Amino acid sequence: MVPDHSFFEALVACLVAIAPKDHYKRLDEGSIVLKLSKTFTFCKEGVLLEGESSPIRSDIVIYGTGYRGDEKINNMFKSEYFRSIAVGSTSTTLPLYREVIHPKIPQLAVLGYSESLSNLYTTEIRAKWITHFMDGGFRLPCSKAMQKDVLEWEKYMKRYSRGYFRRSCISVLNIWYNDQLCKDMGCNPRRKNGFFAELFEVYGPGDYANLHPK
Repeated sequence: MVPDHSFFEALVACLVAIAPKDHYKRLDEGSIVLKLSKTFTFCKEGVLLEGESSPIRSDIVIYGTGYRGDEKINNMFKSEYFRSIAVGSTSTTLPLYREVIHPKIPQLAVLGYSESLSNLYTTEIRAKWITHFMDGGFRLPCSKAMQKDVLEWEKYMKRYSRGYFRRSCISVLNIWYNDQLCKDMGCNPRRKNGFFAELFEVYGPGDYANLHPK
């Protein structure tokens, strides 16, 4: 079960997951068994995996299928034109300015597609950002400027996330990304108390708990 990508790629593309408590202990004990299989079929006794001669006796099967956010966005539109531009192509990232606003469809805001190492607080900051924008707190750049910004992020993601660039993961630039949202909202991006705290203390969700757009 060793992945075919490096740890750095996993970190940059948000492929790193936190294992539940005692996960590896249970692997050693044999109460959790990992099997790599491309296909499986159901049978009377349970589940038969590809390449296995006997089935896994199962009472319950849970599908952890993930999701395809790009398809959900695309399916929102009936217009062929909007469907053709909403999520870009398979060779590009999802075109979202600040990972929220589509440059060619500025009435469309998407929260939660782009990932970070802590999705909940990142999405909350984005929600504050879009609320402040809708309240007239700031104006968006022109469409051309937003598209240019999107392309800069795309270059970064293709360079470091490689084959996983469509995940739009901002993990290693999360603090810098938050700085941009703070500046847009008129908030001080330096959330620590003091110069040395800014230099040496780790940033986390708590630093943005009292973020109030001006």
